[in-house]
Amino acid sequence: MKVVILAGGKGRRLYPYTVVLPKPLMPIGDFPILEVILRQLKSYDLTDITLAVGHLGNLIQTFFADGSKWGVNIQYSFEDKPLGTVGPLTCLKDLKQTFMVMNGDLLTTLNYLHLIEYHKEHKAIATIASQKRSVDVDFGIIQKDQNERMVKYIEKPRLSYLVSMGIYLFEPEILDFIPQGEKLDFPDLMQILLQKNQKVAIYDSSDFWLDIGRPDDYQKAVEEFEKNRKKFLSE
Repeated sequence: MKVVILAGGKGRRLYPYTVVLPKPLMPIGDFPILEVILRQLKSYDLTDITLAVGHLGNLIQTFFADGSKWGVNIQYSFEDKPLGTVGPLTCLKDLKQTFMVMNGDLLTTLNYLHLIEYHKEHKAIATIASQKRSVDVDFGIIQKDQNERMVKYIEKPRLSYLVSMGIYLFEPEILDFIPQGEKLDFPDLMQILLQKNQKVAIYDSSDFWLDIGRPDDYQKAVEEFEKNRKKFLSE
């Protein structure tokens, strides 16, 4: 199965580190985060990799080359202009079968084979790997009716949501909903699929997962990797 890794973002939330280092090369322990991802994919025999690169993409290509060092086959797709998180898919010509798309800045223990099996069982045009996240609200929440009368008061509630892990399974028909050569982000694509009444399945994961896009999450990822490296890498 083809795996497309989105590695072209500027990583503004990790500034100033990402001025000189693209986010996928940010170190987690002894490895760049993208190397951890590649090693994990290889352990699931997912070795057909395309890196969609943009910002400082030449550094990523220099480091990973053709991927043979890690037992994978890497091809590169360079953006001439920013195309968002799903727009780069229109630049790829070999997406004729089910394929995976994922962000290049994730630390996770997700079982990719279970995700693939789930996608096939549900026969959806897209499957989103998701996790439950809770947010503590530090204020009293007030609800009122149309007469400006309070109908409910909740003191500092904890709100729970299902959030995207940045890992998706797509059928090739998904490309019919992405404008050629135009910028399109994943949330926009999801709205299009909803409007077109397309089936999008949700894979609810309880695996470890962190997006290292923010400094505090990056630090958590570094600490978690150092504490239990075997949880993320089998060797």
